[in-house]
Amino acid sequence: MVIDEQALGELDAEQLREVSQRLLAELRHQRALNEKLAYECALLKQLKFAAKSERHSLDQRNLLEEELDGDLAAVEHEIEQLRPGPAATEKQQPKRAPLPANLPRREIRHEPTSTTCQCGCQLKRIGEDVAEKLDYVPGVFTVERLVRGKWACAKCQTLTQAPVDAHVIDKGIPTAGLLAQVLVAKYADHQPLYRQENIFGRAGLAIPRSTLAQWVGTCGAQLQPLVDALKTEVLGHRVLHGDETPVAMLKPGHGKTHRAYLWAYAPGAFEDMKAVVYDFCESRAGEHARTFLGDWRGSLICDDYAGYKASFGQGVTEAGCLAHARRKFFDLHAANKSQIAELALQQFARVYEIEREVKELETEQRQAVRQQHSRPILDALHQWMVLQRQQVAGNSATATAKALDYSLKRWSALTRFVNDPQLPADNNWIENQIRPVALGRSNWLFAGSLRAGQRAAAVMSLIQSARMNGHDPYAYLKDVLTRLPTHKASRIDELLPHRWQPGAI
Repeated sequence: MVIDEQALGELDAEQLREVSQRLLAELRHQRALNEKLAYECALLKQLKFAAKSERHSLDQRNLLEEELDGDLAAVEHEIEQLRPGPAATEKQQPKRAPLPANLPRREIRHEPTSTTCQCGCQLKRIGEDVAEKLDYVPGVFTVERLVRGKWACAKCQTLTQAPVDAHVIDKGIPTAGLLAQVLVAKYADHQPLYRQENIFGRAGLAIPRSTLAQWVGTCGAQLQPLVDALKTEVLGHRVLHGDETPVAMLKPGHGKTHRAYLWAYAPGAFEDMKAVVYDFCESRAGEHARTFLGDWRGSLICDDYAGYKASFGQGVTEAGCLAHARRKFFDLHAANKSQIAELALQQFARVYEIEREVKELETEQRQAVRQQHSRPILDALHQWMVLQRQQVAGNSATATAKALDYSLKRWSALTRFVNDPQLPADNNWIENQIRPVALGRSNWLFAGSLRAGQRAAAVMSLIQSARMNGHDPYAYLKDVLTRLPTHKASRIDELLPHRWQPGAI
């Protein structure tokens, strides 16, 4: 509204009051807008932006080829498991080149426990079968020579040979140690297969990335029952954490990526089980969370994402994240040194100091301390926020109003932990488990397919769960892949990361 001085002098008192009210309203709007822009500008200065993706480079095409090879290998393995018996005709397999003679070799002999034939005659050694498996200790290739002696009875012509232990890839050359190394490097160290190909080449044998991808696909299919069992045990707990992070996924037939999501679920920080299960989905739609949780009913600690809301209407109890509420005031204080934000942060700090003290206490003691000390602080903080919100300009777009509204609208969920000693105050436990995924995104670039993303989620679930229980992921996967082919399905829970014992039989 523009009024020149001459026109202003011609206005009467009533008109002047009307102009003044309009100017004050416009001034409040501009002040709120300036505060909002200053707040957003300060946040942007704090963020570190990664380089934006451009056209698909050669490395990106290599990643896609790896994922497709892995998908094909996983599908072939699943089809093979469904076949009732061997095919009537076997197609010709290409002859594999022998392993380099210069690699160190370690012989593992398999001989019968007895060299006496069932007919009573002494067996004679007439030869042997030799199969070579490629092993890998980080930085060094070795070859395991599986020597199976042939023993025959001269009288009844009986041939005796000791059996060889089953392998995850029986007709392939890799040992469980080499397969574990490839999986850990890809999913824990975030090394794409084309980089591993170069690393292995420096160690003395360049393994084609297509072969590595086939190994990864087969291992992913073999390990899936273990991940399914882990999910069942996670859903057996009353308190769960939930969070999600975006991961780019290639759109079939488009050559472009779209935003998929990796969801993460873990038992509560105070539960007796340390594990995490990742669930790769095409989108952030709440139906994915509902599908994963199924009939589970308990307390879910999560942020305020709307995708969880439908679950809360179906019997799941919402437990808010106090760290998210605190973060709103932290950003506000960082942007403009707000006194309101500073006072709020001081009260949050008092609550977190109490949480550090009760972390190691028994359940009953934790609840008693929270009721005695945390409850009065939070009640006073809530009353203070209500009064501050009444004094803030009615425009809810201001940063101060948004910070206050975030807490006030979710206060019941944010403070539910005070009355339930099994609930932690925030969702930081699951955010720590999802952080390795966020760190690895710059190396992955994208998931080549939905199946590839699901395979990555399965293997990463086992790797991260092993870490949470203090295990070396390489040692864990090597032992599991060694035992899995002959392990009874009814005892699969013995191989779960939180129950696995190094060297167990």
